[in-house]
Amino acid sequence: MGRWQGQADIELTDLGYEQARRATEKLGMFDAVISSDLRRAYMTATIISNGLGIGLMTPDVRLRETHVGEWQGLTHDQIERDWPGYLKEHKRPPDFETDESIVERVTNALVDLATEFPASEVLCIAHAGIIRVMRRAHGVSDPRIANLGGCHFIVRPGHPAPIEVGDVVDLFEHGELGEEL
Repeated sequence: MGRWQGQADIELTDLGYEQARRATEKLGMFDAVISSDLRRAYMTATIISNGLGIGLMTPDVRLRETHVGEWQGLTHDQIERDWPGYLKEHKRPPDFETDESIVERVTNALVDLATEFPASEVLCIAHAGIIRVMRRAHGVSDPRIANLGGCHFIVRPGHPAPIEVGDVVDLFEHGELGEEL
């Protein structure tokens, strides 16, 4: 397992460019594409929107990955060394973003998007951490998400439960394009 990237605004890797390019061959049609404002997501969205010939919307900061605080940039081994037992016990450092905060900001982003573009299919390029938090918050399994994997969300603005969580989506065979996140 690699580094905890969190909200680090890193460039898309060469592998990431290749994954995004190949994703355009596997994706269905969408009305638009939006992403978080982090470069790795925005560049992925740009490649996909160009490949599909559809519009790219202004990035939304609310679709950013989890703020992991002091763990940003650290490896699993470094976290185990400096915070013994935290990972095994699902504990987090004090400045780690709460699940409640993530659910609130992502829900608001998705509801705003669905309100602005009713009856549209919008592809959101975001991050595995926030997808997994949303799945857990809605009482469904949160399996590891493969690179360029994701999840269907059905959004109904004004409904008492505006977000319905669908199935996990895998565009590629296990291990075909990199590790799971």
